[in-house]
Amino acid sequence: MPPKRTYGQGCPVAHALDLVGERWSMLVIRELRLGPRRYADIQNALPGIGPSVLSQRLRDLEAVGILEKRDKEYGLTAWGAELEPVFRSLAKWGARSPVVPLEGPISHDSAMLGLRTFFRPGDADWTASYEFYLRPDSYRLEVTGGELTGLWRGRGGQAADVRVETDLDGLDGLVAGRMGAEDAVREGKAVVSGKVAELRRLVEAVVKG
Repeated sequence: MPPKRTYGQGCPVAHALDLVGERWSMLVIRELRLGPRRYADIQNALPGIGPSVLSQRLRDLEAVGILEKRDKEYGLTAWGAELEPVFRSLAKWGARSPVVPLEGPISHDSAMLGLRTFFRPGDADWTASYEFYLRPDSYRLEVTGGELTGLWRGRGGQAADVRVETDLDGLDGLVAGRMGAEDAVREGKAVVSGKVAELRRLVEAVVKG
């Protein structure tokens, strides 16, 4: 099914914008990058979107094959998931904006995706698993051989090497380099179970990224 509005050009960039260029479309897709979500969860993550607009965006994205609805959850199709490198490039480009400051609220998924976007590979001897708890959401992050090999919403089957309980302010402070891992623990910004040194290693890999 073709999009309702179109630039009417044969350019692939114009066609891509026909598919995902409507306001809120990319943010709806962003909230599905770490796994399927229910309608209410998507709406809670995007407080500025009205119910009718969200419903329309979900219908439009499903109609063009970017997402699909299974039972009561929406998830990306294999083709929709191919937008991942586009999101990473957009995030890095947007973060360097010379005029418009990077400010305002972000969702839990967006904060965690920032870890993946700005992660810089480390030494080959670095293998660790991390669980982040941003109430009420849990996230699992895996580093294997210095590479970030997994990030998803929810818990893994085995206990993580490091468990971090924090909030968006605490996570942002760590990722932005405003505080170190030990500082976050000492100041009560994060509760860490496991090796704080492994959290410091992750934070440094992201801050330096």
